[in-house]
Amino acid sequence: LRELCVTGVLANESHLDYAGDAWRADGDIVDIAFLVFAKKFGLSLNGVREERRRRKLIPYESERAFSGSINGDSNEAHFYVKGSPEKILEASTWMQLDGEAVGIDRPRIEGQFNELARQGYRVIALAKRPHDLEGEGVEPELRDLVFLGMVAMIDPVRPEAKEAIERCRSGGIEVAMVTGDHPATARAIGAELGLCELDSVVVTGSMIRAATETGRDKVRELILPARVFARIEPMQKELIVETFMEDGHFVAVTGDGVNDAPAMRRANAGVAMGKSGTDVAKEAADLIITDDNFASIVAGVEQGRIVYNNIRK
Repeated sequence: LRELCVTGVLANESHLDYAGDAWRADGDIVDIAFLVFAKKFGLSLNGVREERRRRKLIPYESERAFSGSINGDSNEAHFYVKGSPEKILEASTWMQLDGEAVGIDRPRIEGQFNELARQGYRVIALAKRPHDLEGEGVEPELRDLVFLGMVAMIDPVRPEAKEAIERCRSGGIEVAMVTGDHPATARAIGAELGLCELDSVVVTGSMIRAATETGRDKVRELILPARVFARIEPMQKELIVETFMEDGHFVAVTGDGVNDAPAMRRANAGVAMGKSGTDVAKEAADLIITDDNFASIVAGVEQGRIVYNNIRK
């Protein structure tokens, strides 16, 4: 468990400090969650980072599906990674069991991962391996990893979100969820929000990639009926927006990350989150929601329609 926490701290691009009377966090919410996890375990974040000096950071990108860090010196260095369980598991040869590396039990890990995803959890896998700074330099390969474990986290659905989606429908507005999470996680959250059923097909990035190679008609046939999308890359988000717009829809996109910016810029209306949103997302948006609440967007549409109707009268 300690190695799991240490890996979560080192393969990390965020910061967490206690300033005065409150905690101050900066960075991706998932990275921050790992720092909180380590603090609750009793680790000193600065102590871990000073003990194992960083030599190179591999930042997270959705196409890469993992982030990593090389830490240590020429005597002893390690490559620490965290990312999607599929990606990390594929690159792992060993697993940590009772403090020792043993042959990896893939069926067991995959079973745990799929069960957590079905319950709506976002699952992050962590692993490491020794790294030879002299032989390999600072350009690591994702191979021969020792699988340390998985961390499951959940961003609870706001109580008012489902009602807001129902109000959208009654007002002639369709809602779709586009996420980078695992399809089972997306399906569970989508079902909770009333966007799909528990047995509905979730459109994935790989399905869109395969359809793109077949032709534009196949892409339209795949995207237009769908309301839940998972493991989607940034450029595919933009493609989803374009497809709905070409079908005659007026499209608004909400988001908070750098990966959402292309789709927000392409849409008829981009709506950024004011609290958690990155500067890139805010700059790409037409509107900024100060309370990060989807229900506020719905309330804004209602008020806008009232004003518009009054002006027409």
